[in-house]
Amino acid sequence: MLFFVYGARLSAAEALAGVRNWRLHLLILLLTFALFPLLGLAARLLVPGAVTPELYVGLAFLCALPSTVQSSITFTSLARGNVAAAICAATFSNVLGVVLAPLLVGMLVRTEGGALSAGAIRDIVLLLLVPFLLGLCLHGWTGSALRRHRRAFGLVERGVILMAVYAAFSEGTVSGVWHQLTAPRIATLVLVDAVLLAVVLAVAVAVTRAAGFDRADAVPIVFCGSQKSLATGLPMATVMFAGQGVGLVVLPLMLYHQLQLIICAWLARRFAQQETSEPEKESTCA
Repeated sequence: MLFFVYGARLSAAEALAGVRNWRLHLLILLLTFALFPLLGLAARLLVPGAVTPELYVGLAFLCALPSTVQSSITFTSLARGNVAAAICAATFSNVLGVVLAPLLVGMLVRTEGGALSAGAIRDIVLLLLVPFLLGLCLHGWTGSALRRHRRAFGLVERGVILMAVYAAFSEGTVSGVWHQLTAPRIATLVLVDAVLLAVVLAVAVAVTRAAGFDRADAVPIVFCGSQKSLATGLPMATVMFAGQGVGLVVLPLMLYHQLQLIICAWLARRFAQQETSEPEKESTCA
């Protein structure tokens, strides 16, 4: 349902307009599917001292996932950036992520049953990509309704994600995952997630400045490039890691999701304040 709505919300004109800004999208994709996996590969050095092998699978899975859609757009809008670019970038990231995420996880870790089995890829395509393409085809009939009832669909989207998180935590509780983790281990995992987020945010800001992006385009690069999608990750994990303790695998993702909401909400407000202060300084000088 979520990916049908994502597709139905994107018009062909918006998609074509977004493709023209290829430098922006290329940089976001490099942050999402190149820098993050490299950091995930580096995190292997933490095994088994700071991170257990099972938690490393979750970290590798986190690093392979695409960007969020809803929060990337929300933070870009709050920071007064290029919202159209954020919509296209987050959508492109999720479409590519359906194919790239299983491939990257297969490169970073080896799991029982194989993350790259034909059945797993087929189920992911049917679960995520097919509904998106169907929604994209029906945009002409559904796009106006989605725009009129944007708030209601936003509540539905958050409700679906909340139920998915509840299901993952419940499965972890039933399988005894929480008895396998000590408080120091969880604190270490939070610290690793925070370092991942901080490194990607710092790289994104530095690269946008070095590449000469204007402020409007730099904002979606920072947010789309640093976010990881819980809405995509949870259903994908249930397919890729069926029978392997999904609750433990998605724990790094759920912790990262909370961190990115807190940090990026603060960052978006800071960007917005900087944007409003600049015209005031210019008018004062004049």
